[in-house]
Amino acid sequence: MLRTEVAFYIGGVNLQQRLSALGLTTVVPVLAGLGESRFACCGLYDVCLAISMNKAVVGNDVDGNDKALVVITGANQGGKSTFLRGVGLAQMMMQSGLFVGAEAFGANIVRGVFTHYKREEDTSMTSGKFEEELRRMNALADMLGAHALVLFNESFASTNEREGSEIAQQIVTALLDSGLKVFFVTHLYPFAHAMEELDLQSCLFLRAERREDGSRTFKLIEGKPLETSFGEDLYKKIFGADPESRPSPPRLREIA
Repeated sequence: MLRTEVAFYIGGVNLQQRLSALGLTTVVPVLAGLGESRFACCGLYDVCLAISMNKAVVGNDVDGNDKALVVITGANQGGKSTFLRGVGLAQMMMQSGLFVGAEAFGANIVRGVFTHYKREEDTSMTSGKFEEELRRMNALADMLGAHALVLFNESFASTNEREGSEIAQQIVTALLDSGLKVFFVTHLYPFAHAMEELDLQSCLFLRAERREDGSRTFKLIEGKPLETSFGEDLYKKIFGADPESRPSPPRLREIA
């Protein structure tokens, strides 16, 4: 057992040295007690992304102290999911006695980190995508308890926007009432807007930053949800033209 535990911390030392070689900062996190609802970071980044890309990556500054819900919206490919992974990794590393990939980081201890991410279609065809999402959420609900952290990434988007938003709102409201902390990345504007209208003091809204020319900074800023995710920017990047300016596909000639 001692050999196993020492190997874990040697791995931590090797990881810290690798990140330092990439020019990235690591920090000893500041822990708050169970149920104190603390989360604040400066330069928080996704450690796994930095290792896989073998270079420094963009970090984020967020003040989420006294916030039980963080809703993250904004432009496609703007760094929302990357930030969510960074949050989960930082929490896990902090509670494992390791450093955190950031310039500064503080958070409260939680009783477990749980995730609900969108998945690809079921290749076995035993269930639809939305049914599979609900099944996983149902199984997750049986494991959740007070003071846990739940990370949602584009959950309940496999059905229509109205139904998905209603389900997301009911689930998140129930989790908050049960004393859990929630981070939710979403393109469901009705859901994000409904949570905004509740005007909860314990809710923080972040948005992926987008420049006027459509480029992404991969930074998150505090801001209200917008009705668009700027999918047209990706269309221009892939096809090199505005959707309205592209010629219509040729029509098939009628067969007499």
